[in-house]
Amino acid sequence: MKFDVLTLFPEMFSPLGQSITGKAVEKNLIDINLVNIRDFSENKHNKVDDTPYGGGAGMVMMPDVVYRAYQSVDKNLKENKAKVIYMSPQGKTLNQKKVEELSKEQHLIILCGHYEGIDQRVIDKIVDEEISIGDYVLTGGEIPAMVLIDSVSRYVEGVLNKESIEEESFSNGLLEYPQYTRPEVFEGMKVPDVLLSGHHENIDTWRKEQALKMTKKKRPDLLKK
Repeated sequence: MKFDVLTLFPEMFSPLGQSITGKAVEKNLIDINLVNIRDFSENKHNKVDDTPYGGGAGMVMMPDVVYRAYQSVDKNLKENKAKVIYMSPQGKTLNQKKVEELSKEQHLIILCGHYEGIDQRVIDKIVDEEISIGDYVLTGGEIPAMVLIDSVSRYVEGVLNKESIEEESFSNGLLEYPQYTRPEVFEGMKVPDVLLSGHHENIDTWRKEQALKMTKKKRPDLLKK
């Protein structure tokens, strides 16, 4: 799966070179291409923003610069058009269903806004979908873009084993059951006996019960859904 990221700050994406996403890149399971929007400015000072028409605070990213950055990626597409996502607090909130849906795409172009946002005209022209990671505002779209890439990458075939994906939180509408490892006793707290029993059917039943309890305690809204 390929991710093209249009951003003013490509250096912010270095964490994606670590852990699971880093290994997925090394194995050529995913490809993350960072496109610096500033490289497509035709201003001698590499200017990418200007004051908003109608007045108001802050600056707005100019549509022509963003569009040229997009075209640099789009012109290399041979057959299927990539899905263009704009990371925006005005978009629909990212959830597990959307993550799994996007993981079936072959190519995503992710647009990261900054300042007061991006001129609406280029959003209307190239963006297929706007996505938010929550009802709050961040400095720019880079961190939300990393959240999207990380969450979607986990569902790309070969990145994780199937069992890990099926049993994690939200995959079945519930939170995941609690996990334990060695030592068997920590600060006087013992691992639940059922996990030491070797009885797989009982362990499976216990885990399902615990998942329900955890969800009821921490996220009862999920049970209502």
